[in-house]
Amino acid sequence: MREIDVKLITAKVRDLCMEANTDLGEDVLQAFDRALREEESPLAREILKELKENARIAKEEKVAICQDTGFAVVFVELGQDVHLVGGDLKEAIFEGVRQGYRDGYLRKSICHPFTRANTGDNTPPIIHTEIVPGEKIKIVVAPKGGGSENMSRVMMLTPSDGVEGIKRSVIERVRESGSNPCPPTIVGVGIGGTFEQAALLAKKSLLRPLGSKNADPELGKLEAEILTGINKLGIGPQGLGGRTTSLAVHILMMPCHIASFPLAVNIQCHAHRHKETEI
Repeated sequence: MREIDVKLITAKVRDLCMEANTDLGEDVLQAFDRALREEESPLAREILKELKENARIAKEEKVAICQDTGFAVVFVELGQDVHLVGGDLKEAIFEGVRQGYRDGYLRKSICHPFTRANTGDNTPPIIHTEIVPGEKIKIVVAPKGGGSENMSRVMMLTPSDGVEGIKRSVIERVRESGSNPCPPTIVGVGIGGTFEQAALLAKKSLLRPLGSKNADPELGKLEAEILTGINKLGIGPQGLGGRTTSLAVHILMMPCHIASFPLAVNIQCHAHRHKETEI
């Protein structure tokens, strides 16, 4: 049994909130480069260059990549042999988000659904906790912007819709979204489970490094087919035309009920922010 003081968790979450919002991952920058090599539209190429420059300035000057610094989504893998001391895990994460958004001068975007009164410190975060073997804690902070989240959907297809129904539904969702999610996007797809589990699968799929292969070859083939269909839509970077509407499609799948066929699409903007650490 390993003891970990929750104050360490607070400090790590604080730092991850700031890093995620100012330091765009190398996998995303490499995806921009791949898009530049393939993009034919002069305007689309110029936008991709501007996105790279924006990321450079954000990293060097420690300022937010985007004015929408997101809803703080926190994934925690908690080792079953860890004993937390010094306080409550949930409150430790809350405090880390408070400190990160305060100290990083990040916009506080969380408000009451009816009155729209701002909570003032970007809490509460969304916390997904999974108990895993071992005596370590893995924390991923993935700020999620409102524009891309608004374009996401959960759909309860019928079993007869099949794989072709998945393709049509995902591509149509991207087409209907247009420029709203600030393309080029990353499209997370969750298949199976239940209504809420499909959504979680879609969001978790976004954490996979861009350019990496799906562990399931069948799903990897489906990802490639959907991405090809999306990039034929002509929406392009920032919705101004081109062949780079999305940088990647990522799929996670699990079994579902015999009467169901849940499908979730969680769209991520070009500011594909997530940072992780292990304690």
